[in-house]
Amino acid sequence: MNVRSVRFRLVTWYASVLVVLCAAFGVYTYLSLQHYLASALEESLRRRARQIGTSLLLGISRTGEAFVAEQLRSFYAPELNNRFIRVSRPDGSVLYVSGTPGDLSFEPTRVPTVRLHPGEERLTSLADEHLLLLSMPFAVGGSVFMVEVGSSTLESEALLRGFVLTLGLGLSVLLLLGAGGGALLIEQAFAPVHRVTEAAREITSRNLSQRLPVPRTADEVAHLTLAMNEMIGRLDEALQHARRFTADASHELRTPLTVMRGGLESVVRDTTLRPGVRARLGTVLEETERLARIVEDLLAMSRLEAGEALLERSRFDLARLVASTTEQMSLLAEDKGIEVRCLGDAAVEVEGDQARLRQVVVNLFDNAVKFTPRGGRVWLETHRRGGRAVLEVTDTGPGIPEAALPRVFERFFRADAMRTGHADGGSGLGLAIVRLIVSAHGGTVGAHNDPSGGCRVTVSLPMAPVSAEAGAREGSRRRDAPVGTA
Repeated sequence: MNVRSVRFRLVTWYASVLVVLCAAFGVYTYLSLQHYLASALEESLRRRARQIGTSLLLGISRTGEAFVAEQLRSFYAPELNNRFIRVSRPDGSVLYVSGTPGDLSFEPTRVPTVRLHPGEERLTSLADEHLLLLSMPFAVGGSVFMVEVGSSTLESEALLRGFVLTLGLGLSVLLLLGAGGGALLIEQAFAPVHRVTEAAREITSRNLSQRLPVPRTADEVAHLTLAMNEMIGRLDEALQHARRFTADASHELRTPLTVMRGGLESVVRDTTLRPGVRARLGTVLEETERLARIVEDLLAMSRLEAGEALLERSRFDLARLVASTTEQMSLLAEDKGIEVRCLGDAAVEVEGDQARLRQVVVNLFDNAVKFTPRGGRVWLETHRRGGRAVLEVTDTGPGIPEAALPRVFERFFRADAMRTGHADGGSGLGLAIVRLIVSAHGGTVGAHNDPSGGCRVTVSLPMAPVSAEAGAREGSRRRDAPVGTA
């Protein structure tokens, strides 16, 4: 989980706010209920004390103490109602005290006696006895009787405990539902961003005409997507200008370079020239030919990038194409004493431009021979792997430095000095053209250093759908014969 992501921070903030609000609501509700129960119990005790004082004690001189005690016992029934009643005479002696309540919540003998002046009252909470006690004096004919009434708090405490349990479960469920709903809402809010991101990943230099989907939200995401589409449009226009310039410049340079090369060749053939002049003209001619090759490569790349170079698509055997091309170019390896082997499965059929894929084989073979020392080996193997046609070109050269591997298929990138210690005068476009041709056929190309030494370039192409005739021939023949040795 990425704790720095906007999604994580939004969910965390939302959940934190929800927790604080739920906790505040729970505390407020609990305290309000507690206050309400305490106030209601206190008011009930106060009414009971006043009722005892006004209805019984004010006429005690007429009715007698026995009548008062009997009325308290029969009318109020404190033991049955889990209540406490105690009436004390002016001298402090007890006129009446209730017995042990039915729920055994408190012990009447342990309730302390309070002495107050007329007009005063005291509310006492006896936590150990689970009793709320109200003491209120009454003046009767110049004498002060003390009325003490109490009520068990067990019922209120049980109600509060149940309320806390219910509130905790309810708020927990509410918190989970709220947090889950918030996370889902945030996920839905980010859904347009995901779609834009996926669409942006699919846009490359070959499909800059594609645009990002604009969400119908009219918010910042939609504005950002519109701005990105405008930027892609500007990039597409700039890239088209660059491609047109490269193609036009390459096309315009072909004619003067051809004229220059022809003129230099005719001058070099002049037997009246001094050897030193002929040597210098030969050097100029070589550079002119090198420049002409660069121009041709640039023109080919421009056409490939514009999708104009794949003129003819046909079905053919890639293994046979590799074998025939290798045989034609084996002379390059013989000049350096390099052993060449071509291995191939039968019927590795692909669909594409046969001339362009032959150019891939030529460029890879030439590159492998160029960097393989005298007496080394170059192996070309064509086979099927996971429904793909795979061509692997392996050499026994010095390999490619790890820092250069990700860039070997970039245009004008040359790892010559890094591999061999010197530059060979190449243009740095051969592998870039390979990548463009392979990509135009829906394939991939990569390079890595072989564990046994040297470099291995792997080309993967989609295989053509297997026909009935090709399926009958599938299988058995492998070509494993040296094409050229020295």
